[in-house]
Amino acid sequence: MASQTLTDPTLISMDPIFHILKIVPFSVLRPPRLRLKLPSFTLPSPMTVFALVVLTYFMVVSGIVYDVIVEPPGIGSTQDPATGSIRPVVFLPGRVNGQYIIEGLSSGFMFVLGGIGIVLMDLALDKNRAKSVKVSYASAGISSLIIAYVMSMLFIRIKIPAYLR
Repeated sequence: MASQTLTDPTLISMDPIFHILKIVPFSVLRPPRLRLKLPSFTLPSPMTVFALVVLTYFMVVSGIVYDVIVEPPGIGSTQDPATGSIRPVVFLPGRVNGQYIIEGLSSGFMFVLGGIGIVLMDLALDKNRAKSVKVSYASAGISSLIIAYVMSMLFIRIKIPAYLR
Protein backbone atom coordinates (compact mmCIF):
# COMPACT_ATOMS: atom_id res chain seq x y z
CA MET A 1 0.00 0.00 0.00
CA ALA A 2 2.91 2.36 0.76
CA SER A 3 4.46 1.76 -2.65
CA GLN A 4 1.14 2.59 -4.21
CA THR A 5 1.04 6.01 -2.50
CA LEU A 6 4.56 6.80 -3.70
CA THR A 7 3.65 6.00 -7.26
CA ASP A 8 0.29 7.73 -7.10
CA PRO A 9 0.21 10.11 -10.10
CA THR A 10 -1.82 12.73 -8.21
CA LEU A 11 0.90 13.11 -5.54
CA ILE A 12 3.74 13.25 -8.07
CA SER A 13 2.10 15.92 -10.19
CA MET A 14 1.16 18.10 -7.20
CA ASP A 15 2.78 21.50 -7.17
CA PRO A 16 5.35 21.67 -4.32
CA ILE A 17 4.27 25.17 -3.26
CA PHE A 18 0.66 24.02 -3.03
CA HIS A 19 1.82 21.01 -1.04
CA ILE A 20 3.66 23.27 1.42
CA LEU A 21 0.66 25.59 1.72
CA LYS A 22 -1.51 22.59 2.40
CA ILE A 23 0.69 20.96 5.06
CA VAL A 24 2.47 23.79 6.96
CA PRO A 25 -0.51 25.71 8.41
CA PHE A 26 -1.99 22.52 9.87
CA SER A 27 1.28 21.54 11.51
CA VAL A 28 1.15 24.75 13.59
CA LEU A 29 -2.55 25.38 13.97
CA ARG A 30 -4.89 23.03 15.72
CA PRO A 31 -8.58 22.98 14.91
CA PRO A 32 -10.75 23.73 17.95
CA ARG A 33 -12.71 20.99 19.61
CA LEU A 34 -16.29 22.04 19.16
CA ARG A 35 -19.02 20.59 21.25
CA LEU A 36 -21.99 21.34 19.08
CA LYS A 37 -25.41 20.10 19.98
CA LEU A 38 -27.92 19.17 17.38
CA PRO A 39 -30.84 21.56 17.48
CA SER A 40 -33.86 19.96 19.03
CA PHE A 41 -37.41 21.00 18.45
CA THR A 42 -40.67 19.79 19.83
CA LEU A 43 -43.57 18.81 17.69
CA PRO A 44 -46.58 21.12 17.81
CA SER A 45 -49.65 19.98 19.66
CA PRO A 46 -52.42 18.28 17.67
CA MET A 47 -54.73 21.26 18.24
CA THR A 48 -52.12 23.62 16.76
CA VAL A 49 -51.81 21.42 13.67
CA PHE A 50 -55.62 21.25 13.39
CA ALA A 51 -55.89 25.05 13.65
CA LEU A 52 -53.26 25.51 10.93
CA VAL A 53 -55.02 23.01 8.66
CA VAL A 54 -58.40 24.73 9.17
CA LEU A 55 -56.85 28.16 8.56
CA THR A 56 -55.16 26.92 5.39
CA TYR A 57 -58.42 25.31 4.24
CA PHE A 58 -60.25 28.59 4.87
CA MET A 59 -57.74 30.57 2.85
CA VAL A 60 -57.77 28.13 -0.06
CA VAL A 61 -61.57 27.83 -0.36
CA SER A 62 -62.00 31.58 0.14
CA GLY A 63 -60.03 32.23 -3.02
CA ILE A 64 -57.06 34.05 -1.54
CA VAL A 65 -54.94 33.08 -4.54
CA TYR A 66 -57.57 34.54 -6.89
CA ASP A 67 -57.78 37.68 -4.76
CA VAL A 68 -54.01 38.18 -4.85
CA ILE A 69 -53.68 37.60 -8.60
CA VAL A 70 -56.78 39.43 -9.90
CA GLU A 71 -57.10 42.03 -7.10
CA PRO A 72 -60.90 42.38 -7.19
CA PRO A 73 -62.65 45.08 -5.14
CA GLY A 74 -63.67 44.18 -1.63
CA ILE A 75 -67.34 44.91 -2.31
CA GLY A 76 -69.22 46.01 -5.40
CA SER A 77 -71.91 48.60 -5.98
CA THR A 78 -74.93 48.99 -8.23
CA GLN A 79 -77.36 51.79 -8.90
CA ASP A 80 -80.90 51.31 -7.71
CA PRO A 81 -83.18 51.84 -10.74
CA ALA A 82 -86.07 53.22 -8.65
CA THR A 83 -84.28 55.79 -6.52
CA GLY A 84 -80.99 56.20 -8.38
CA SER A 85 -78.96 55.73 -5.21
CA ILE A 86 -75.88 53.51 -5.03
CA ARG A 87 -76.35 50.21 -3.17
CA PRO A 88 -73.53 47.93 -2.01
CA VAL A 89 -73.38 44.47 -3.61
CA VAL A 90 -71.62 41.59 -1.87
CA PHE A 91 -72.03 38.93 -4.57
CA LEU A 92 -70.93 39.38 -8.16
CA PRO A 93 -74.09 38.19 -9.93
CA GLY A 94 -74.00 36.19 -13.14
CA ARG A 95 -70.27 35.44 -13.14
CA VAL A 96 -69.35 32.04 -11.78
CA ASN A 97 -65.61 32.55 -12.28
CA GLY A 98 -65.43 35.97 -10.59
CA GLN A 99 -65.89 37.16 -7.01
CA TYR A 100 -65.57 40.07 -4.66
CA ILE A 101 -63.28 39.63 -1.67
CA ILE A 102 -66.15 39.61 0.86
CA GLU A 103 -68.00 37.02 -1.23
CA GLY A 104 -65.05 34.65 -1.11
CA LEU A 105 -64.51 35.13 2.61
CA SER A 106 -68.17 34.55 3.48
CA SER A 107 -68.36 31.44 1.28
CA GLY A 108 -65.12 30.13 2.79
CA PHE A 109 -66.49 30.71 6.28
CA MET A 110 -69.58 28.66 5.43
CA PHE A 111 -67.42 25.78 4.17
CA VAL A 112 -65.32 25.90 7.36
CA LEU A 113 -68.50 26.04 9.46
CA GLY A 114 -69.75 22.88 7.76
CA GLY A 115 -66.41 21.15 8.32
CA ILE A 116 -66.39 22.08 11.99
CA GLY A 117 -69.95 20.75 12.23
CA ILE A 118 -68.73 17.39 10.93
CA VAL A 119 -65.88 17.41 13.47
CA LEU A 120 -68.34 18.17 16.29
CA MET A 121 -70.61 15.31 15.21
CA ASP A 122 -67.58 13.03 15.26
CA LEU A 123 -66.72 14.19 18.79
CA ALA A 124 -70.29 13.36 19.83
CA LEU A 125 -69.60 9.69 19.09
CA ASP A 126 -66.94 9.40 21.82
CA LYS A 127 -68.05 6.84 24.41
CA ASN A 128 -65.99 8.37 27.24
CA ARG A 129 -67.94 11.64 27.34
CA ALA A 130 -70.97 12.44 29.41
CA LYS A 131 -74.33 12.20 27.69
CA SER A 132 -75.05 15.91 28.05
CA VAL A 133 -71.74 16.79 26.36
CA LYS A 134 -72.43 14.32 23.57
CA VAL A 135 -75.87 15.83 23.00
CA SER A 136 -74.36 19.32 22.99
CA TYR A 137 -71.70 18.33 20.47
CA ALA A 138 -74.23 16.56 18.26
CA SER A 139 -76.72 19.42 18.29
CA ALA A 140 -74.03 22.02 17.64
CA GLY A 141 -72.59 19.91 14.82
CA ILE A 142 -75.92 19.26 13.15
CA SER A 143 -76.98 22.91 13.41
CA SER A 144 -73.61 24.09 12.06
CA LEU A 145 -73.90 21.72 9.13
CA ILE A 146 -77.49 22.77 8.36
CA ILE A 147 -76.65 26.48 8.60
CA ALA A 148 -73.62 26.05 6.34
CA TYR A 149 -75.63 24.10 3.75
CA VAL A 150 -78.58 26.52 3.70
CA MET A 151 -76.35 29.58 3.50
CA SER A 152 -74.18 28.05 0.76
CA MET A 153 -77.27 27.26 -1.29
CA LEU A 154 -78.50 30.82 -0.71
CA PHE A 155 -75.14 32.16 -1.89
CA ILE A 156 -75.35 30.02 -5.03
CA ARG A 157 -78.91 31.20 -5.75
CA ILE A 158 -77.79 34.82 -5.37
CA LYS A 159 -74.79 34.18 -7.61
CA ILE A 160 -76.69 32.18 -10.26
CA PRO A 161 -80.38 33.21 -10.11
CA ALA A 162 -81.77 30.30 -12.21
CA TYR A 163 -79.79 27.56 -10.42
CA LEU A 164 -81.83 24.39 -9.64
CA ARG A 165 -85.17 25.94 -10.61
